[in-house]
Amino acid sequence: MPADLSSRDPDWWRQAVVYQVYPRSFADADGDGLGDLKGVTRRLTHLAALGVDALWLSPFYPSELADGGYDVADYRDVDPRLGSLDDFDALAVEAHRLGLKVIVDLVPNHTSHQHVWFQEALAAGPGSAARDRYVFRDGRGTHGELPPTDWQSVFGGSAWQRVPDGQWYLHLFAPQQPDLNWANDEIRADFRTTLRFWADRGVDGFRVDVAHALAKDLDEPLRDLGAPALSAEAALSEFPPGTHPFFDRDDVHEIYRDWRTILDAYRPPRMAVAEAWVPGARRALYAHPDGLGQAFNFEYLQTGWDADELRQVITDSLATAQAVGASATWVLSNHDVVRHASRLMLPPGTDDNAWLLSGGHAPAVDEAAGLRRARAATLLMLALPGSSYLYQGEELGLPEVADLPVEVLQDPIWEQTGRVRKGRDGCRVPLPWATTGPSYGFGAGGAWLPQPESFARYAVEAQDGTDGSTLEFYRTALRVRRKLQEGESLTWADGGPPGVLDFSRHDGWRCVTNLSQAAVPLPPGEVLLSSAPLADGRLGPDTTVWVG
Repeated sequence: MPADLSSRDPDWWRQAVVYQVYPRSFADADGDGLGDLKGVTRRLTHLAALGVDALWLSPFYPSELADGGYDVADYRDVDPRLGSLDDFDALAVEAHRLGLKVIVDLVPNHTSHQHVWFQEALAAGPGSAARDRYVFRDGRGTHGELPPTDWQSVFGGSAWQRVPDGQWYLHLFAPQQPDLNWANDEIRADFRTTLRFWADRGVDGFRVDVAHALAKDLDEPLRDLGAPALSAEAALSEFPPGTHPFFDRDDVHEIYRDWRTILDAYRPPRMAVAEAWVPGARRALYAHPDGLGQAFNFEYLQTGWDADELRQVITDSLATAQAVGASATWVLSNHDVVRHASRLMLPPGTDDNAWLLSGGHAPAVDEAAGLRRARAATLLMLALPGSSYLYQGEELGLPEVADLPVEVLQDPIWEQTGRVRKGRDGCRVPLPWATTGPSYGFGAGGAWLPQPESFARYAVEAQDGTDGSTLEFYRTALRVRRKLQEGESLTWADGGPPGVLDFSRHDGWRCVTNLSQAAVPLPPGEVLLSSAPLADGRLGPDTTVWVG
């Protein structure tokens, strides 16, 4: 087992730049078309050269890939297709040698239906201790033929699946992802073991998947959400805060207070960040120092390219984090959303799914204009106080692959919604490392999702060392940020042109973003970095500049 090589700075995460690696799409070392841990290890020098502080590994655990690895069959092992525990240890050692922290994904709301516990539950039958690890209930109707409640899956359709003996089990996501019963002490004890297992292997932190769903009101009779049945997200606003039957309940924080005692027992303490799709005021509860300590700020990701809206979200997000002593988080892309080089160019009110179903043609997105806006958005994000989370490939300026043919889609959302929601495959297409080859350098063979020919011009090989490339822009931005980033506050400048965001940071350096359609005068001072070329002392549309 590797020694604990993590940083001795307990607060490294507060201002960190974290790079999300989706292992199956990052790099393929064995040529089978699926990314793996050895592939990640071989490409860690790319992250070190980029200048990030940490990598977050999306799930690499044994899984049948019913939901891209978020259906976990064993929380303390590696999927054989992706490697072994020895490969993970080698990855962690090399990352730490390069000065990179390692964060792993934890998926505590549900297991895979292939998990040994769920197989035991199916065999044991109704009323058994094995079934109490999950949420099994009798159905309604004369013969139990109706689901126990009207609860809907996030992926579409009923959140209940019937088993041969007539009972139903809860799955808030895919049917292959049965929800755990967190009122069961055995579940809590096992996840304590899992936290220690990875922390003992030198892991520096945890990203907690669906952190807001663990606690559920399972008292009989179970409560319906109302007719017509509402989706989980829509129903959240229909209940007083903390009282929804299965999302964002107040009692979920008891679990994270328990986890914090474990994480704080290490030196330095292990960090954690919550994926909690909840309103800002509720998000602060997950970011509390006695809980996970940090939570993703999805309001920022969901805000359009509008100066007034962004200013309000930034202000509110900073206040929310500071109220509990946490640092803010910022993210523009991840494995669940349309890449921001495409998303930010969609007209306000455009339905992302409708755009994906059109193959990216209605409306068509100008890739050059999208890249310009994405670079401006990135430089704005990197100037904000707190942690920035980057998604693999955004440093290359990758757009969404919106025209994937339906026969190659892997995301369960496509089938579970009756083929009306295209899903998230378009942001998970394997990365291009080279300008040629069967998978543009991803591996010796092909890739598990087809890459478009346009990926050749986005490849690392095409951008490395090229002046003005997006890759070199990211490298410069992270290098300059490291020198400038200090403190966790900003001061807004008022009275400027409409459509312009202007704020100052520590020692008075400024970030100015022009979201309007007209060029505006540059502020006085030395230009430290610009997201696009400047001309005649003016800041063009869709451009961000840092001024010292």
